[in-house]
Amino acid sequence: MHAPAPKQDARVDHILIAEMVAPGSRVIDVGCGDGALLRLLTDTKSVDGRGMEISRERVNACVAQGLSVIQGDADVDLDAYPDAAFDYAILSLTIQATLRPRTVLENLLRVGKRAIVSFPNFGHWQIRLQLMLTGRMPRTAHLPESWYESPNAHLCTIKDFADLCQQIEADVERAVAFNGADRRLPEQLPFGVRNIMGEKAVFLLSRQTAC
Repeated sequence: MHAPAPKQDARVDHILIAEMVAPGSRVIDVGCGDGALLRLLTDTKSVDGRGMEISRERVNACVAQGLSVIQGDADVDLDAYPDAAFDYAILSLTIQATLRPRTVLENLLRVGKRAIVSFPNFGHWQIRLQLMLTGRMPRTAHLPESWYESPNAHLCTIKDFADLCQQIEADVERAVAFNGADRRLPEQLPFGVRNIMGEKAVFLLSRQTAC
């Protein structure tokens, strides 16, 4: 039997993440928000899914949908999970809002055999142009808040994130960037080009194994 196709209104990065996840996997979606990705993975990949979300209101909304979601903070509560508890640990458009991105990423790769991380790319050409022309913090569809209202504590570029993966010795299995029209950029493009043209990115990571 074929897995059900993703809903037409699903976010393009959620559709890509669902493609990266093997059917029937154990998954934790950290910072799961309204549960849209967890629901997509449950419906299309029959995952054994768990969610963590810092907002009590969103947790309640997820539970009302029948999703297994608890209240928790990625900066603190991932420490409680044992090693390799999940096949995939997912952090979707959230790492830039964490206080300790490196520690959070290391924890994702500890509790999950693989990690999938998506984030807005602060190196996108429109952001560079806004900074150059206005001298002010940019605002885009993926970064809509004013700097003093934004939850984002650690914005980064695709190059920055790739450098962090290298520092913590994580293998980059796939790195996909989306342009402003939500179209995937060719994966064979150099990071430098994707860093300019990509508005957001999705990385599939695994832990390096000793040779």
